[in-house]
Amino acid sequence: MGNLSYKAIDVDNHYYEPLDAFTRHLDKKFRRRGVQMFSDGRHTQAIIGDRVNRFVPNPTFDPIIVPGCLDLLFRGEIPEGVDPASLMQVEQLELRPEYQDRDARAAVIDGQGIETAIMFPTFGCGVEEALKDDAEATMASLHAFNLWLDEDWGFDRDDHRILAAPMISLTDPQRAVEEVDFVLERGARLVHVRPAPVPGVPKNRSLGNKSNDPVWARLAEANVPVAFHLGDSGYLKIAGMWGGKDTFEAFAAPDPLDKILVDDRAIHDTMASLIVHGVFDRHPRLRVASIENGSEWVHRLAKRLKKVANQQPRWFPNDPVDTLRQHVWVAPYYEEDLSTLAARIGVDRIMFGSDWPHGEGLESPLSFTGELSGFSAEDVRKIMRDNALDFLGAHVAAMA
Repeated sequence: MGNLSYKAIDVDNHYYEPLDAFTRHLDKKFRRRGVQMFSDGRHTQAIIGDRVNRFVPNPTFDPIIVPGCLDLLFRGEIPEGVDPASLMQVEQLELRPEYQDRDARAAVIDGQGIETAIMFPTFGCGVEEALKDDAEATMASLHAFNLWLDEDWGFDRDDHRILAAPMISLTDPQRAVEEVDFVLERGARLVHVRPAPVPGVPKNRSLGNKSNDPVWARLAEANVPVAFHLGDSGYLKIAGMWGGKDTFEAFAAPDPLDKILVDDRAIHDTMASLIVHGVFDRHPRLRVASIENGSEWVHRLAKRLKKVANQQPRWFPNDPVDTLRQHVWVAPYYEEDLSTLAARIGVDRIMFGSDWPHGEGLESPLSFTGELSGFSAEDVRKIMRDNALDFLGAHVAAMA
């Protein structure tokens, strides 16, 4: 497995942020409104928006679990009699340098047979939800984070081995455009937007609301795509309606009903909002991707789009299922039925992502090819490399 005649592009990699990722460059007036880290000498915890935040219960990431150790759990193949908790293996050494250092990570991905890895946050994926009631602190905190990200990982490096995705919040539409311009000027090749309704007063709004159009227009004009990566989308409020836990806490004891109720609902609704509210009709050059949200939602969304378009064709200037297939790329979970996904959305829209070095990802990224036995060599190359080039566009044309 993984013996390719070319180098792959991994669209789902992660770093583990240092404690000052959100504070190193934060405007002083937001220090008590943004992310704060407190330590009693033994334990460190994050305070966000005046509340203890347990999206990542151990923000030092020391110790951290072994890459890929939860593989059997996520495949649903735990041997009889094995306690699922026993699968969680903790690294015994100090935090590996490649988890927080760009040069060390570049050397690792070279050894993994990867040409380019797209990097996403770990702790950072929970910050916007925690600050949803404070628009000013949200925008200031993500700007500070993007300054840190460019400083430590770099948006624009000549070797293309690592592409770090800055985070953009649409909470304040005007400030969002300014932030997009800021990261584009620094060379960002893609941006990361939370798959969730846009927080607002007096109420939230759709990602497809026309007030967000200046952001989508700027990205489309710049030929820079949008990645919607799994994070805290606030959807556990739905589980709370049914008596479950309404806040995200990694590794907390789960209620299986919460998983069934919430699952991939956030990304389903995110893509629905963009398509139904006409974002791609108004901005036909815009490209988006779903990263680490699985792919089962694609089938449900396509079915629902087809039904509503048949009932009310006047709502859709273009076939919404065709819009889905043209504008949306998907990095599925490796354990899913990828042949069925290809039949639904087209093999040209499937991308490889390993989630390395997270425990629920792959220990060896290129082992993803073991899930592609039903695909031709040409289609394997598309999934492992070429589709990511198409998604990223002209900014990485030199890699083709």
